[in-house]
Parts: sequence; structure tokens; C-alpha cells
Amino acid sequence: MPERPDEVRAALDSLGVRPSKEWGQSFLTDPFVADAEAALVELPPGRPVVEIGGGLGVLTAALLRRGVGPLTVIERDRRLARFLTTTFGDRIRVVTGDALTVTLPLADAVIGNLPYSVATPLLLRLFAARTPRVVFLVQREVAERLAADPGSKKYGRLSIIAQLYGSVELFRTVNSAAFTPQPEVESRIGVHVTRRDPLPVPSVPEFEEILRRLFSSRRKQLSNLLPRLTSTREGADELAREAGWSADWGHRRPEELPPSDYFALARVLVGKVGPGAKS
Repeated sequence: MPERPDEVRAALDSLGVRPSKEWGQSFLTDPFVADAEAALVELPPGRPVVEIGGGLGVLTAALLRRGVGPLTVIERDRRLARFLTTTFGDRIRVVTGDALTVTLPLADAVIGNLPYSVATPLLLRLFAARTPRVVFLVQREVAERLAADPGSKKYGRLSIIAQLYGSVELFRTVNSAAFTPQPEVESRIGVHVTRRDPLPVPSVPEFEEILRRLFSSRRKQLSNLLPRLTSTREGADELAREAGWSADWGHRRPEELPPSDYFALARVLVGKVGPGAKS
């Protein structure tokens, strides 16, 4: 497998592939990083796994070395898809298409070095599909937003949505030198495990709308934000009481409340805030 930067560049040249800035393409050149990711799949052979963005197969090879499979690889670039098919033969199944729109095969785990430009919508799609286990390598900032705790500057809607669907654990940081071409930022490996119990909110679109309104002005205190959902301060007080919020809720900012407070608010508000409503 092409692993060193010069080997990756030579392989891409031979395929007529120029890394796309629009797609945010960078190719992993560090097999130790790939092996660290593959180890986090934590599934016995015989359990279906999907890899997103096979590229030149560095992660694919690491997965196969660990006996992962059956393995389906989704690759958007037809030239790279042909390369993967030629390289790995019947050890993998290759699907040519955009992982944002292609029909996702059923899998017990999905793994991928996700392009920075589409990492967030890709992850949200996988979370919403209730993928049991998602192993991802993404831009460090995105990874840390996914796992951020209340009170952190990085905590926000993405953190809460990730916890709506499950739990996130972060692992090693990956230097930009592990990729060709080198991105300008570091990456980080993480794992999202879906919750086994039902979602704690009755309507995901309504919940997302609630978060959008409350986090649209995150510098403001909730006493100025919650009335956006009720039109009156009195109505906001009643909502907070029904949701079981602490008595000092009005002096707090959106990033100070835990996800459980927002889940409780959504259960109180079900049917009262439509996804098309405006603040």
C-alpha cells in the first residue's frame, strides 16, 4: 500500500487524481494511525462494517489485517473506487457514491477518515441512522465540540445532538504530518456509541428547532432567550418549572445547561414548537 507521502503522490498521479480542496481530500500516510482506528471497531469477524472514504486503502488494509468484515467501502471518486477493487479484490465490497446521499448498508460499525468539509453532516447522518458504533477521524475542533461538556466554550448544539443519539469518547490527536497533502489543522480520533434506549425527546426536528433558537444568541442569558419559545416571560417561567430546571435558570447561558435539561424542555414543549417556526 502507498503509505509514504511520495508513494501517495505517485499513486495519485498514476490514477490521474488530484486531491480536491472542495471535497477536503487528504490521504492518510501513517499506518500506525490507521491501525489505532481499526482497533476501535471492536467487533468479532462476521459483523458487517462500513468504511467511508476508502481513498488509497491505508485504513482498509488495517481493517482487513484485523479480520474485520464483511467490509463495505464507500468511495466517491470512481478512479479510487476502481483502485480499491483492483487492490483488494473480493475481500471487500466497494460502493461508488457520496456517503452523504448513497444508501448506507446496514452495519454494526462505520469507520472513516472524514473530509473536513463534510464531516459534521456525515456524522449527524450516521447518528440519526442509529449506527451502533461510529469510529471517526475528523478535524480536532469538530471532535472536541462533539465531546464538549457544559460550561466549555466548545459546548453547543453539536455536543447536545451527539448526546441525544448516544455518547462520544475521544482518543489520540493526529498531527497534520500524517496526511498528504497536509491539512492546516490537527485531527482527532473518536468513537460514538448509539444509545440502546429510546431517544429522550419526542420529536427530533422540534428539538433541533428549540436548540437553534436558544443557541442563536449564546451570549445572552436564558431569561432573554426562553421567552422566544413562549412569547412571554411568565410562560418561560412555567416552562422552566415543568422541565425541572434549577431556580437560577434565568441567569444562566445556553452553554451552561446539560443535555438532560434540554431533553426535559423538549418533552414539555412537544407539539408547541414546529420545525418551521421563526424566532
